[in-house]
Parts: sequence; structure tokens; C-alpha cells
Amino acid sequence: MNQRPSLLIASDEWRYWKRSKLGVSVVIAALGLVIAAVVSTSFRISAEHTERTSFQQTATETFLSQPARHPHRMVHYGHYVLRSPAPLALVDPGVDAFSGTIMFLEGHRQNSAVFSPRYSAAPAGPFATLTPAFAYQVLVPLLLIVIGFSAVAREREAKTASMLMTSSVTAFQLWCGKTLALIAIALVSLMPLAFATLYSIVTGESVLIGLLFMLGYALYLICWCFLISGFSSATRRSANALAYLLAVWVVLAIIVPRFAATIADVVVPVSGKIVNDLALLEDVRQVGDGHNANDPAFARLRDELLEQYNVNDIAELPINFRGVVASNSEAKLTSILTEYAEKRMAEEAGQVKIMHALGALSPTLAARSFSMVTANTDLRQYHKFLRDAEALRFDFVQKLNGLHIKELSYANDVNRGASEEASQQARVSASNWRVLDNFAWQAGSVSERLQIGLPHAFLLLAWCVVTGFLSSSISQRSLRNHDG
Repeated sequence: MNQRPSLLIASDEWRYWKRSKLGVSVVIAALGLVIAAVVSTSFRISAEHTERTSFQQTATETFLSQPARHPHRMVHYGHYVLRSPAPLALVDPGVDAFSGTIMFLEGHRQNSAVFSPRYSAAPAGPFATLTPAFAYQVLVPLLLIVIGFSAVAREREAKTASMLMTSSVTAFQLWCGKTLALIAIALVSLMPLAFATLYSIVTGESVLIGLLFMLGYALYLICWCFLISGFSSATRRSANALAYLLAVWVVLAIIVPRFAATIADVVVPVSGKIVNDLALLEDVRQVGDGHNANDPAFARLRDELLEQYNVNDIAELPINFRGVVASNSEAKLTSILTEYAEKRMAEEAGQVKIMHALGALSPTLAARSFSMVTANTDLRQYHKFLRDAEALRFDFVQKLNGLHIKELSYANDVNRGASEEASQQARVSASNWRVLDNFAWQAGSVSERLQIGLPHAFLLLAWCVVTGFLSSSISQRSLRNHDG
């Protein structure tokens, strides 16, 4: 089929928008809005990355520079770890904007990550919450509606659609031309996203991920272009098309995502903190007090060691029984803490799975899931940070407990409070603090992100195909019935 009429119609639509100043105004508004969001978010993300990298280095140096101490003092001295933002977080901060970024690691407990960037972004003003992802997912479709709602309906109101179709122009060519003009506007609005994605690639993002990220947003906006041209073709009045499209925008971009969150919370409820803490406390009590070597919970451990080394008293053991108790208690306690943490993370992951599945109800919801997964700012990455931080915590605490067992005698440990000299003898060299490994948190690999992100990209493609087919079919039928 000759597509030249479609291109001519698209070109004519662009000239109309230019003459009416509508197209130029909307494009400038869209670009200005997105550029403001990109600039604001990129400056903030860049500053956060620099600060967190510096703080992480400082925290490590501070830990390693501690003087000779009792090993268990260093267990309680603890260490800080920070989560640096991913390169594409400058477009979509995802859950990073709400979840904690700093965690204090210490013995006997798993602390929560604290200091959400959302609270520290107040000086950024109204753009603190306006991210490029939100602009593209919610606001740009609204601007496309403003510019395109009358594209075909205007021709029908002026009776020019009937004149075009009595000549050599078909209903499909008319719909196609108007849709192409709108898609061109949508692609122009993606220019700031392209620059932001290019910058993220320069700062370490994968080229393949960057291209997939751009493709996903292009599919999303094209889906909205199909919806707009379809409703504009199916209605005889521009005012009606605008009303219908605004209603569709409210439902798909606002209501369905919130409804999906509510459904996920109902289907997979997350246990309350108070209930969890009470249950955890009850289980922890069974472990015993790791600071008290005489706790009945460690009687069996004491008997096993006495039998193993064939001695009658713990003072005769070649190892420090107090360190063994601390290590044994930490292992059991960590097992319980991890069990509760994994249960909560599983509940949260279950909610996310439901949200992803409900992406079939709204292209906005599908685009949101795709964006966060591809940008490495989804809940899965936050959970990875928690697990990596916990692995580091348990590793260095147990290494310190190992020093307690092997480098400090039981006699010196027991008598460390007798005098200043005894206190000095109950310390180990500061060189032992090198047991702390460097923490450089790494997000998921490219292959892993592609494996998880591609299904969401295919869902956006499906939305594109379905809306394009329905828009074309409904538009052709409507135009033939009323104007042919």
C-alpha cells in the first residue's frame, strides 16, 4: 500500500501544530519539564554517589585505625556500609528514593538501613520528587493527549475527513498519518532521556542496558500515541475525545497503579514490625546470652569441648571458651535473625510479583516495573544490598570472635578488669582489624538484568501491538461508517 499520503498527512499535522503554536508549546513544555527533572535528579544522584563513596572510605579507614582493643569491643564498635546509586538512578531512582542507604553493622543484631534520600532531598524543592521516570510515565502522556486529542476528531468536525476519503486517501492512511505525527512528537520528547542514558553509560552503565532502557520508554510512549489517535478517530467531537482520553489517563496512570499496590498488600500482607519483633525476641531468648559463658544454654557446648580436649576445666582449654561462646551465640543468633529477615523480604518480593503481573492492566504500571528493573533500582537490588551487608557483618564479627578464641587467653580475658595492666593484656594488636573486608556493593549483572527486564519489555511491546491493532481497527471502522 502506498504510504505517501500518510507521510503527507503527518507533515501537514506538524504544520498545523506549528501554526497554532500548540505543538511547539507542548513540546517545549514537555522538554522543559523533563530537562528540569533530569538536571535536578542527576545533580542530586551525582552528589549522593560522591558522598557515599567518600563516607564508605572514611568508615573503613576509621575502623582499621582503631588502637589495640579487646576483640569483643570491636564487635560492638561496628562498621558502616553505604549503598551507592546505580548509573541509571538519575532517570529512575526507584525504591532507592524511599529505602535506607546507610547501615550500621555490629554484633548480635541486624540493623535496618537508614537515611532515605527522600528526606535529605528537601532542599531541592518541588523537583525533589519529580524524577525523569515519573515525568515520562505520567506527565508526558498527558502532554501528548493535550496535543493529539483533536488530531482526527478535528478533521471530522470540519468535514475534511470525508473529503480526504472520497479521494485517494484511505481511513487507514488518515489514521496512520495522524499517529505518525504524534509518534514523532513523542520521540522528540525522548531526547533528554537519551542524553541522560548516554551519561549513565559513560559513568558505568552497560550499552545494551541503555539501549533496552530507551526502547522500553519509546514503546511506552508509542502505546499512548495509539490510544490517543484511536480515541480521536472514534469520536466526532474533539471535546469528547479530550474527555475520554483524560479519563483513560486517570485510570491507567493514576488509579490502576494505586489499585495494584492495594491488591498486592491484601493478597500478600507484610507482617507488622511489632509482631515480628516480639516473635523474634522470643526466639532469640532461646539462644542464650553470648556475653555470659556461664549461661545454661552453653552447658552442652562446654561439656563437648572438655571432652574433645580431654580436660576437666575450661581454664585448661587451649582456646578461650568465652570467645567460643561468643562465636557460637553469634552463629545461632544470626541464623534466627536471617530467617526473620528472609521471611519479610519474601513477603515484599511477593507483593512486587503481583505488581508486575498487574502490569497487564496498565501500560504505566508495566513501564514502571520495566524501568526500575532495568535501572537496577528495584526492590530486588535493595534486598541484595541487605544480604551483602549482612554477609559482611557476620564475616567480620566471626573473624573478631576467632581472634577472641585464639589470640586472647582465657585467664587474661577473665581478669581484664583487675587492673590497668590486666586490661592491656586483654587486648590484641590493631593489625588484626584488617579482618574487615572492603565493601563495594555491586548491583546485579547485565545478564541477570536482561533476564528479568526482557519480560517487562515484551509486556510493553504487547501493549504496543494490542493498542496499535485496536486503534487502527476501531479508527478505520469508525471513519468508514461515519465519513466514508
